[in-house]
Amino acid sequence: MEHDRLYWLAWSQIPGLGPVLLKRVCQHFETLENAWKATPRALGTVHGLGEKLVTQILQARQTLDPAEFYARHLAQNPLFWTPADPDYPRLLWETPSPPPVLYYQGLVNPLENQGAVPAIALVGTRFPTEHGRRWTIKISRGLAQHGFVVVSGLAAGIDGEAHRSCLDAGGRTWGVLGTGLDLIYPPQHRDLFQEITQKGLILSEYPRGTKPDRGNFPARNRIIAGLCRGILVLEAPTKSGSLITARYATEFNRDVYTLPNSPEVEEARGCLRLIHNGAEVIVDLDELLSNLGVLPPLDAPQGQQLSLLPPAPDLAPLTLQVYGAVSLEPLSFDSVVQRCGLDTGTVSGELLQLELLGLVAQLPGMRYQRVGGPQG
Repeated sequence: MEHDRLYWLAWSQIPGLGPVLLKRVCQHFETLENAWKATPRALGTVHGLGEKLVTQILQARQTLDPAEFYARHLAQNPLFWTPADPDYPRLLWETPSPPPVLYYQGLVNPLENQGAVPAIALVGTRFPTEHGRRWTIKISRGLAQHGFVVVSGLAAGIDGEAHRSCLDAGGRTWGVLGTGLDLIYPPQHRDLFQEITQKGLILSEYPRGTKPDRGNFPARNRIIAGLCRGILVLEAPTKSGSLITARYATEFNRDVYTLPNSPEVEEARGCLRLIHNGAEVIVDLDELLSNLGVLPPLDAPQGQQLSLLPPAPDLAPLTLQVYGAVSLEPLSFDSVVQRCGLDTGTVSGELLQLELLGLVAQLPGMRYQRVGGPQG
């Protein structure tokens, strides 16, 4: 797992090599470490890797050292998953285009990541009608009260209402960004962002410092669809980005539901088009919950215990870097050092500090793993 984590990050830096091709490369060579060391001829046997891309891969191998780049990257982005990590969302990996790196901030529930707790997306226009707003609040609260995770894009309008209503009902919500985790967009959602990091999870495939870019948001929508078992489009005009999310959902074999309204309402026309194309119609909350409840359950690993991991926002940068290298699974001291890219003395001292804070536990054999949270 350790080497693969390094190589997922390294491969993600190669221009022109998108998530679809990268997953294909991984499956062809079994591990990305094998692929990194493959001959040009072997690389050329992967469907979709033309001569130009193979040349770019060879150039990257000459200029980028995976371990060194990983250490530098980790200093700025300590919390992220790759498909080599056990907490990488299971449903997302099963899509054709899983992000090679997924940054996160907030409270991690492994059962959610494994798909044992179903996640449902609520998406829609930034300018909802009162009808759309009212139903979003009603549905989000209902989902939260019945144990579903509510996923949305933290945008204005329907997204914000979905997150807020879920939190108000005591539920768990995930926000998927089209920016780095250090940039809150739109800015008026700063308080909502902070509350989600305290009670839910913020996700992005973009590293810190990534600003809002028009092309990032359609790509973000595929992650929303990939994370969820069902997608609810509450209100959407004919050119809404929510329809992109619905299209990805159909491609990923997810259930799509939508809220009807009059054809005279512009915000409903995209929804009516979805109904025309086969989406399920939302008529009643209880009926919707019943339909969502019959989604086939995913098998959770035996003996898996619920564990919420604190984001540790107040740690010093060096301590946070070491904390980010420790996972739910026990890791040897050498593995933690390798993931950090720091000297052994520094790592040892920071691990001791994390133990005192109640964030990390030392196990027999000089192994370490995360635990619940600060002890009072």
